[in-house]
Order: sequence, then C-alpha cells, then structure tokens
Amino acid sequence: MVPAVETPAASNLAGRIGLQRTLALIARLRELGILLALAAIVLVVAIQAPLFFTVSNFEQILLSVALIAIVAVGQTTVILTRNVDLSVGSVVGLVAFVTGDLLKEHVLGVPAAILAGCVLGLGLGALNGLIITVGRVPAIVATLGTLNVYRGLAFLIAGGKQVSAIDLPDSYLRIASSSVLGVPSLILCAVVIAAIAAYLLRYSGTGRQLYAIGSNPAAADVVGIPSQRLVFGAFVLCGLLAGVAGVLWGSRFGTVNASAASGLELQVIAAVVVGGVNIFGGSGTVIGAVLGAVLLGTIQNALTILHLSQFWLQAIDGAVILLAVGTDAAIRNYFQRILTRTGRR
Repeated sequence: MVPAVETPAASNLAGRIGLQRTLALIARLRELGILLALAAIVLVVAIQAPLFFTVSNFEQILLSVALIAIVAVGQTTVILTRNVDLSVGSVVGLVAFVTGDLLKEHVLGVPAAILAGCVLGLGLGALNGLIITVGRVPAIVATLGTLNVYRGLAFLIAGGKQVSAIDLPDSYLRIASSSVLGVPSLILCAVVIAAIAAYLLRYSGTGRQLYAIGSNPAAADVVGIPSQRLVFGAFVLCGLLAGVAGVLWGSRFGTVNASAASGLELQVIAAVVVGGVNIFGGSGTVIGAVLGAVLLGTIQNALTILHLSQFWLQAIDGAVILLAVGTDAAIRNYFQRILTRTGRR
C-alpha cells in the first residue's frame, strides 16, 4: 500500500482547523473563568454586605442584564462574521420611544404596537446590512454613522417630549413586570432567546457557516458559502433583537425619552467580548456572551451595594474590552505564527 502524501494545502487546512478548535477551547475556558470570577465577586461582596447574597438581589441583577443579554445575542451573530454593530443602543432607544408613543397616542393597540416596534428594529438592522453588504462600507464605519442617524431620528420624532408610565396601558407595562412560575417574564424571555440562538449556532448549517465566514472569509467564498447574504441576515437578526429589547425597555421602565438606552452599545460589546466571543470573528458562543453580561451586571450591582462610584462602571467596561480584545489578538497571532511555520515545513 502506498502511503498517503500530505500536500501543503491539506496541511495548511488541517492547521487552520486546529487553530479554530484551539480558539473554541479557549472560549470555553473563558466561560469557566467567568463563572469563577462571578463566584469570587459574590463571595467577597457578600462578606462585606450580606444583603448582596439574597434571592431578591440576584433577581434584580438578572433583570438588569436581561435586555443587554437579548441584544448581546444579536451582537454575537454579527461579531462571529468579523463585523460589529455599534448602532444597537440607538435602535433600542428609537424602538422604545416609537412603541411608547404609538400607545400613548392610541394609534395602535398593544399587540400591533409591539409588532410595529419589532418590525422597526428589523428594518433598521436590514438597512445596516444593506449598507455593509451592498454598499461595501466597513461595518464599524457604517454602524457608527447609523448610531448617530437613528439617535437623531429619535430626537426628531420625540420633539422634546417623553412617554411616561401613566400614558401607557397596564397590559403593556405588565409584560416586563409579570412572572411565569415565579420567574420574571423578562428573564425568561432572555433565556429562551439565548437558548434558541445557542442551539442554532451550534447545530444548524447556517450557524456553522457563520463561524466559517468569521474564521476565513476567503475560504468561505471558495467553498460556496453565501457570505454576503449571511452577513446581511446577521445584521437583520441583530436589529430584530434590538427591536425586541426596545419594546421590553419601554415596558420595564415606563418613562422613555429620546435618550433611552444611550451607551447600551458599549455594555453589549463588553459583555460579548468578555464572554469569549472573538472580536476578530470565528469563535465564541451565545452562552459566553450572556455570562459576560451577568458578570458586568454583578459588578455594577456590587458597586451599588458597596456605595462605590458608578463612574467606575464605564471605566471597567472599557478596560475589559481592551483586555479581552488584546488577549484574543495575542492568542490568535501566536497560533497563526505556529501555523505559518508549520506550513513552511
């Protein structure tokens, strides 16, 4: 029997597969690291402030991160394709105000207004996708522009007004305040969305193709993966989930103005990259992104319990983004050098 000869192309392909498996393993280890960090924070803060370690406080933490987690699911699908959506905070704010205003002015009933808000979010996401895939504008530039456009549109529509809880139907406000079997519906909604997305990304063909696009866009095109169509779909999904979060935002807080959800994009991106989703695409999980949101929410709650300045929170968000991205870059460059040296042999 003639022994098989390993060609350079096959060796390089095997090396790339090994690289992606290594990055996936590192993402899993980061998820474990987040759980350990959560345990450490809970232990330290609970010793200093026993009120922190209560069921009601943990429920408040999960309620505070539920909306961020929903948006983080959409952001994860986008980042997996080597893109980013900086406009999500503006989409959430615009949808929250428009939905509330439609209900305040009795233009639509609650079900129709909720549907309108979700469709608006989907449409804004689709516009982002078109600019990026058809217009060939880099995602970071395109969504930085739409971040300001969508926020400006919210101020234009609001015209200095705000929607108050007293103006909204009780049936709409109860969406976020109700519970199912003792579990707040807002938390349950985030869990269901995250679970469905996690399953589809891991086990569906489309999910695997999204990972392939982020891992090696050129190779994905060569093997016939419809990259542009899938990137467009990722932005549409991100917009839709931001729209869902916007509808729930109005229900949770009641009072909504044109500045609603300002800065949310930083929290979402921080949660995603801290959760092990590689900012350079191709690796990471929805579960990791959700855990990242819970970690940051726990830190925020701890700062409040310990009566520390909330200004530290923004510094922490920025610091963890820099740390996570720097770590991902260092790891990827290290293994890329190993892959390059192996391919030259």
